Amino acid sequence: MKKTLNDYAAECHAANAKWWQDPETGERINRNKGELLCLIHSEISEAMEGERKNLMDDKLPHRKMREVELADAVIRIFDMAGAYQMDLAGAIAEKMFYNQSRADHKIENRAQSGGKSY
Repeated sequence: MKKTLNDYAAECHAANAKWWQDPETGERINRNKGELLCLIHSEISEAMEGERKNLMDDKLPHRKMREVELADAVIRIFDMAGAYQMDLAGAIAEKMFYNQSRADHKIENRAQSGGKSY
């Protein structure tokens, strides 16, 4: 049986249960959602730094830092989604379908002045 993104989210959340417990009592804590989103963002920033400097990761030295930091971001995203029973699989499928019809995603519009570009 294939795992879904929601399965991975549940698995990441279970593997990171310690992040959701009071270290003294072991009781579950309510984490600040803004802090959780900032932690995701920090992993993306670290990936950018690895890309900018073309660095190898210091913990997994056989991998590029950008790859490991993106993995960290996904782990944090899945952990948060698992904690709050978010349907990432459904949201991604719906968003990808929606993006197919977006005018600002069409190649001719992206090439125009003020269009989306890198």
